[in-house]
Amino acid sequence: MLAEVAEKEFAEQRLQDVTEALARGMYVQARRQLHNLPAWDVALLLESSPPKARAIIWQLVDADEHGDILEELSEEVQKSVIRQMAPEKLAAATEGMDTDDLAYVLRGLPEQVYQEVLKSMDEQDRHRAEKALSYEDETAGSMMNTDTITLRPDVTIDVVMRYLRLKGELPEATDKLYVVNRDDQFIGEISISRLVTVDPSKLVNDVMEADVQSIPVDMDETEVAKLFERQDWISAPVVDAENHLLGRITIDDVVDIIREDAQHSMLSMAGLDDDEDTFAPVWKSTRRRSVWLAVNLVTALLAAAVSSMFEDILAQMAILAILNTIVPSMGGIAGSQTLTLVIRGMALGHIGPSNQRWLIGKELAIGALNGVIWALLIAAVVAAWKQDLVIGGIIAFAMMANLLAAGLAGVTVPLILKKFDIDPALAGGVILTTVTDVVGIFAFLGTATLLLG
Repeated sequence: MLAEVAEKEFAEQRLQDVTEALARGMYVQARRQLHNLPAWDVALLLESSPPKARAIIWQLVDADEHGDILEELSEEVQKSVIRQMAPEKLAAATEGMDTDDLAYVLRGLPEQVYQEVLKSMDEQDRHRAEKALSYEDETAGSMMNTDTITLRPDVTIDVVMRYLRLKGELPEATDKLYVVNRDDQFIGEISISRLVTVDPSKLVNDVMEADVQSIPVDMDETEVAKLFERQDWISAPVVDAENHLLGRITIDDVVDIIREDAQHSMLSMAGLDDDEDTFAPVWKSTRRRSVWLAVNLVTALLAAAVSSMFEDILAQMAILAILNTIVPSMGGIAGSQTLTLVIRGMALGHIGPSNQRWLIGKELAIGALNGVIWALLIAAVVAAWKQDLVIGGIIAFAMMANLLAAGLAGVTVPLILKKFDIDPALAGGVILTTVTDVVGIFAFLGTATLLLG
């Protein structure tokens, strides 16, 4: 633990040293320090720098390191860096990239630049790039690597071991080798631990594990991540419809998917793009955020329009205007709690058609119980404060109605949005706020108009 803390502090200090050297214009020293930094730290430095400093850092980094650094950058920052590179330099940077990382970089290029980069590649890399891009984005095919070691079932373990020694090294995160027949169809696997402990004279067919789950090439990347989580895999084979082995997915790629999904959910709650560059130009960031600000303004105007329907009663009793914000606020908080839990449950695969009705019933029960508790509390406070039991009863009824509506909307809104292929994390909060504001204001002022008007 102490070693990890020390390493983290050392890495932070190195980044700080580079930043200070750049700020002082000591570019020779900065270049030397950048050369000693791992690709992940250079990527972090680029993502933490404003555009002008980012351009200088990229020029100071050794060209041989460009490919490794590009793999580590977020999509938005990666695009901003690539825009500074000539096609032939980008082609050189992508040489030797893993297939999934190569596809990730090329997919983000404009069509004209993409074609120029392909022309700048040699024939082998061009073929590799075209194959990587032949699979749909956000599927198992787009995230797999082709660096697999395959075995035939009719060779001995001794032959395999001699072959591996001649090869000299294994691909990263290799915990098993895959067994294929003469048609390259996947038929089993053998773990490295099994390989080095079994009798060398035995055939691969005798010691391999045949009952192995493989990943279809068109499986959604989120489903792939769930499989890895359930099965505790380090790597897994990817096959096509005819069971031909195409490649493998490793845990490092899955961790990236999990991290991106979590980041997407967190930023979507605020109406932000999960790939947004913290140091993007002012106008670009303003344009992106304005979309959801505009949506929020429309919903606020809708709530104001509902309030204006009861303008007469508000003019007669100032206390109603004072209390009018309490009910929508309580409904908004209660609904947000439910919405967040439901979106999380959907992301984890806990919520499906079989349990949706039960979940709706549960949240309605919670809304009713919370409604009773807080309705009685607010009624007692308002009645004691204003010495008016009628107003206390009005706000109690409105609180009860809005907490019920909040619980129902918190469950149904994300389920309905998901059915229409709309991201609940992105749009759910805005719709929920509209529901709780409108219901809360209408229940409170509508009841007040009936009883006091």
